[in-house]
Amino acid sequence: MKTAHATLLALLTAIAPSAILAQENSTAAAVQAWVQSAHGDAAAEAFAHWNGEDEVPAACAVCHSGAGFRDFHGLDGTAAGMIDQTIAPGGVVDCDTCHTDGVSAISEITFPSGVTMTALPNAGTCLTCHQGRSSGPTLQGQLEGMDPDTPNGELRFVNPHYAAAGATTFGSEVAGLYEYMGRSYDGAFSHTGPITTCSSCHDPHSLEVVTDGCLTCHENADPATIRISRIDYDGDGDISEGIAAEVEGLRLILAAEIAAYAETVAGAPILYELHSYPYFFNDTNGNGEADEGEAIYPNQYSSWTPRLLAAAYNFQFVTRDPGGYAHNPNYTLQAIHDSIMDLAEAAGRPLPAINRP
Repeated sequence: MKTAHATLLALLTAIAPSAILAQENSTAAAVQAWVQSAHGDAAAEAFAHWNGEDEVPAACAVCHSGAGFRDFHGLDGTAAGMIDQTIAPGGVVDCDTCHTDGVSAISEITFPSGVTMTALPNAGTCLTCHQGRSSGPTLQGQLEGMDPDTPNGELRFVNPHYAAAGATTFGSEVAGLYEYMGRSYDGAFSHTGPITTCSSCHDPHSLEVVTDGCLTCHENADPATIRISRIDYDGDGDISEGIAAEVEGLRLILAAEIAAYAETVAGAPILYELHSYPYFFNDTNGNGEADEGEAIYPNQYSSWTPRLLAAAYNFQFVTRDPGGYAHNPNYTLQAIHDSIMDLAEAAGRPLPAINRP
């Protein structure tokens, strides 16, 4: 008995250092991946925007500071559902944002539409922030009672915010996109197989898409090349391209319809610049390009009609969620399709030969 005990002790003694070393290497790799990710980039606009100011506004601090996130969810001992302390600038989505006691208990998430959903497994952190800051119903409420094709000087572009993947995933159940009256829209997208939550596809530290699992069911590990439907949604005649290309094809058609409607119905040419807030500007020379002095805040587009604003909102939403083709392809395609057809019909233009899921 003593011999067996001694042998076991010797084995444990030999194994323990290697196990500790493996754990240390794993932790170091995770930290390194996080440091190089968007969540750990303190110099990025998402975190540096408030540098030099006294605090990060509470509404922004929930997602733009680990301390703000913990305060909002009551993980720091404060009341949940609000930020009740000053959040200093300079924070990032740090390790404690996801690894603090109580994070796994975040079971419900309320979206900008006011709808509360049960969080996907281990995704309460992701869904808290990747849900946008506006919703289709919010926009509909603002536009209610206005003539759809008359420019209204009080209207300004409504930015859905960035990377609203969570709202896309839940589809019409949380109505992140503007949904057109009389049309039906898909609800939450449920991927088959082992793909059940955000971290099924995204490395939680590097945030990169991990494609190995795709090969379980698909011939190609590149999600952008995958498609199941045989329908040609964007009307280019190619049904071998990935569903991502179908989404992009429709998005570009929507961009063209926005420009045509703005010029012919709203009476003011419009241009779009992805990297300049508020993204839509007056095209002063009508050439369709953002020339010097055009993509600046004082030149923001101001001839919005309700119809144009709704379509521009959807365009920005899908543009800022470039993974929409994977997060919820049908919901994404439906919203773009309906925006295109609504604008084209109102402008008296030929309806594009496109298809709807």
